[in-house]
Amino acid sequence: MVFSSSATVYGWPKEVPCTEEFPLSASNPYGQTKLFIEEICWDICRSDSEWKIMLLRYFNPVGVHPSGYIGEDPRGIPNNFMPFVQQIAVGKRPSTVF
Repeated sequence: MVFSSSATVYGWPKEVPCTEEFPLSASNPYGQTKLFIEEICWDICRSDSEWKIMLLRYFNPVGVHPSGYIGEDPRGIPNNFMPFVQQIAVGKRPSTVF
């Protein structure tokens, strides 16, 4: 299973860039819910070794200002997760599984 979490689970880190070893301290309700689900995922893995779970902690999956004036050129090469998925969805890129 792949869980789409968020880097907001790190709260406000004292230094950047963040690594996976940074303490988890969600600073808002959104981050707290992501952290809660991550903990459930860990519990599932500990209780049943057959489960394989990957947590993805995105920093900026969408990458555009709400106005649409600042961000990626949708015709260019994507720099963030969602624009990449959108190009796969409309057939502009192949879907690759690693």
